[in-house]
Amino acid sequence: MWRRVVALAVALTLGGCSAAAPPSEPPPSEPPATQPAVTVSPGPVPRPDHVVIVVFENKNGPSVAGNSAAPYLNSLAAQGASFANSFGLTHPSQPNYLGLFSGSTQGVTGDACPKNFTGTPNLGSQLIAAGLTFAGYSEGMPADGFKGCGVGGYARKHNPWVDFDNVPATSNLRFSRFPGDFSQLPTVSFVIPNLCHDMHDCAVSTGDTWLRDNLGAFAEWAKSHNSLLIVTFDEDDFTSVNRITTVFFGQTVRPGVYQQRIDHYTVLRTLEDMYGLAPLGNAAAASPLTDIWTVGPGR
Repeated sequence: MWRRVVALAVALTLGGCSAAAPPSEPPPSEPPATQPAVTVSPGPVPRPDHVVIVVFENKNGPSVAGNSAAPYLNSLAAQGASFANSFGLTHPSQPNYLGLFSGSTQGVTGDACPKNFTGTPNLGSQLIAAGLTFAGYSEGMPADGFKGCGVGGYARKHNPWVDFDNVPATSNLRFSRFPGDFSQLPTVSFVIPNLCHDMHDCAVSTGDTWLRDNLGAFAEWAKSHNSLLIVTFDEDDFTSVNRITTVFFGQTVRPGVYQQRIDHYTVLRTLEDMYGLAPLGNAAAASPLTDIWTVGPGR
């Protein structure tokens, strides 16, 4: 089944555009999300004890799904929920991260640094206001709470939480701080590999090996500890299609290849529904993922 979906995705991608073609028109601007960080009744999705979201870079879906250079990620896809029609929001990188984290690209259309948003709601501030916990773990960041634009393999444009003044510096952590005791993880955390390990500057196989070596133990633990690993990409390799790979893996995930169209706002809306948080910005118009779980209404 996975191979058939990959073949279809390849055909659609190759038929739709050239791999090197830029978007035909500039991405639309969006108003900043202004909703207050309040809670609502949880939706029909499970409530994991821990969610870890890993974001890779600039690879179109068919170059990863079914690719022998990514055996570990494809093994997660085979055992979890993989999405044949998952898409980034726009190009380049930074607005995709902002959309995933705050429900809006915040009017950002490029990778210029720094960006600073005052009092703007986002997933991290929502979780903290609800008495839950959040952290972002960035590989190569030189110090916890670092606000610089980049050093070595670290790039702030891939670290959206540092842009929001209502997310404390104590939530902006080096990847070396990722706990070995996974029960000590925050409620929700992001993991951002460096510019090589995220596949931006290096091969798919390099990122796949990094994922296995650094998050493989958590993925195995998640299967029996009510936890969830989400692996996604910010955008494809700058085509107008912007098809990416997204995989959900964990104890309550129903394995399969899912055909519905999803994007970063879908993922954010699902996370917010998990913890009874009001959907932010464009996530309010997205439908949460309700059919990929082994628990919930009708299960």
